[in-house]
Amino acid sequence: MAKPLLYFNDRGIYCEKADVYLDPWQPVKNAIITHGHADHSRSGHQNYLTHHKNVSIIKHRLGNIKVQGIEWGESTIINGVKFSFHPAGHIIGSSQIRVEYKNEVWVFTGDYKTEHDNTCQPYENIKCHSMITECTFGLPAFKWAPQTEVFNDINTWWKDNKKEGKTSIIFAYSLGKAQRILKNIDASIGEIYTHGAIENMTEVTRQLLELPPTERITKETKKSDFPGSLVIAPPSAHGTSWIRKMVPYVTASTSGWMAFRGARRRRAIDKGFVLSDHCDWDGLLSSIKSSEAENIICTHGYTDIFSKYLNSIGYNASTQKTAYTGEEISESSENDNTDSVTKNNL
Repeated sequence: MAKPLLYFNDRGIYCEKADVYLDPWQPVKNAIITHGHADHSRSGHQNYLTHHKNVSIIKHRLGNIKVQGIEWGESTIINGVKFSFHPAGHIIGSSQIRVEYKNEVWVFTGDYKTEHDNTCQPYENIKCHSMITECTFGLPAFKWAPQTEVFNDINTWWKDNKKEGKTSIIFAYSLGKAQRILKNIDASIGEIYTHGAIENMTEVTRQLLELPPTERITKETKKSDFPGSLVIAPPSAHGTSWIRKMVPYVTASTSGWMAFRGARRRRAIDKGFVLSDHCDWDGLLSSIKSSEAENIICTHGYTDIFSKYLNSIGYNASTQKTAYTGEEISESSENDNTDSVTKNNL
């Protein structure tokens, strides 16, 4: 029996015909990369191909690598197989990968969301025969409010804290979520300070996106500077000595997991805002329907539940284990070197 155009092995998603891997999690010769998060963009590959807006991001994270960047919709043909990038709407420079060979079309979504967030190109629906999709939030319980409502709530929270002379500390991934907050927050409310890991990545993304001014927190930053300000820090900075000089402060988390009761309490967070860079249940289903794909492969997230539902409504759905993590419930810091940066900023 002939192997499918794309299949999974111990290194990643493999196109044998072209000898290319998509977001491989083990070192390979040729890697096509959807976006810059650590679970999808790893070190050790000989050759990288990605969207041009992702080039500076993965170079910042991975160092001196051999990488080529191309535009959305631009085709690269390898041994007769056509590859192209299409907007995923997940974070800056994030793409879906379309793969075509002899009129058979596959799409690997990587991580994606359908709501436009003002930081990246909006998600594009792509027709295909087979779709490899994430399902990080593949439960009916996950239904996102429009981001305008969420940011109105964040602005109100910040204003209220400012009136009380408190520092507003909001935890967010250094790549993607932090820039989304900066782009959509009302920067006129007060000063915005950033943890070193956040500022390092924001400096890279300023080349690609207009963002409001921020000030890096250093040893020289005075305690008297913080009251009334907004501080953006990676989740792993919570509970460290780094935030002591910001007292009195109020903390908040921005994550899809904040939709779960008790998530805020378990993490000792004062406020939770439901804000995710992944699709909710309806977004996943609408994307799959628009693709007109017959075969759906569910990778990371609630794979078993989501694929079972898809099968019940007529799709040929299956699951595959990968090394992708999506938006981790543990809210890790996306390999942002938080510990070293935190120590240097004390």
